[in-house]
Amino acid sequence: MVKHGYIHIPFCKNICSYCDFCKLFYDTGYVCRYLEALKGEIETFYQGEPLTTIYVGGGTPSSLSLAELEQFFSIISVLQRDDDCEFSIEANFDSITVEKLELFKKYGVNRISFGLETTHSWILKKMNRTLDIEYVNYIISYCKKIGITNINVDLMYAFPGETLEEVEEDIDFILSLDVSHVSTYSLILEEHTKLYLDKENSISEELDAQMYELICSKLSNYYHYEISNFAKDDFYSQHNLCYWRNDQYYGFGLGASGYLKNIRYNNTRSITHYLQRSYHYDEETISDCDKIEYQVILNLRTKWGISKEEFFIRFDRQLADVYNYSKLVYDGYLIDNGNFVFIPEKYWYLSNEIIVRLLEECSYE
Repeated sequence: MVKHGYIHIPFCKNICSYCDFCKLFYDTGYVCRYLEALKGEIETFYQGEPLTTIYVGGGTPSSLSLAELEQFFSIISVLQRDDDCEFSIEANFDSITVEKLELFKKYGVNRISFGLETTHSWILKKMNRTLDIEYVNYIISYCKKIGITNINVDLMYAFPGETLEEVEEDIDFILSLDVSHVSTYSLILEEHTKLYLDKENSISEELDAQMYELICSKLSNYYHYEISNFAKDDFYSQHNLCYWRNDQYYGFGLGASGYLKNIRYNNTRSITHYLQRSYHYDEETISDCDKIEYQVILNLRTKWGISKEEFFIRFDRQLADVYNYSKLVYDGYLIDNGNFVFIPEKYWYLSNEIIVRLLEECSYE
């Protein structure tokens, strides 16, 4: 049964120079038509299951006006929610207001993910972003005041020219906010972004690793439960855990992706096609071998790794019968504690290489 849903709001008041997500400049005429098309997509594909998580991402969902947000929440009210549903929405500090926060609260949003990225003015300028530190403090405090205490803040690092000291200053500011969750992202210069077209150079791998190590050490009071994510207490991102557990989920909206039964699909990134109700761009039927590979790749991003019991329940095979991972265990790159197989945290920075080595040892038939 599908228990999770992602909804994409592609509109932004300005386009960040590093962003390769599906996005459009905000236009009130397009927003109205887009929301009607979104309503049509949900009515077409949603099967009425009660959802454990709903995640509204972008783009910048908080760029919508109060009236547009009212329309949006009315449209998605057809999505049934479990009593303890994690209902998340993304927001940027340059487009959020207390009125919008109160509207989120009114419609049951109980988790907000804020795109902070950095506090340094020269980096913000390169990113084509602005930030008012005092306003950040005010908004975070207001969230807590109205009872939205499940708050994530995004940190981006490894920006060309950035120093370790600047990364540390950003982390110290985030720590001062006392939020329940922090997500960190090493900048990737994606094709077709302004930074890529401006021929910016990536920082060295050595410096990138040093920044990652610094972040992990500074956030030691948080539980480092996934390569890039840190949580206090039990404030894990339940929605993102559905991806890392390889669970099924709906993907609604322009450029959204979904996983239903044996199908992984991507929605069109063309606003013209989407408004014409031509939603899915491509679909891929997933084989049993593909499912196993996805399970391994995604599970190994987390602190818990691969549950042997869950693996057997899903695939009717023992993990050790599919992958020969004894050499990786012997070398210390994997740990097998009898119930789980996982990458020790000290090697998370090398996780991609470790996962590739493991996949090479597959004996699935």
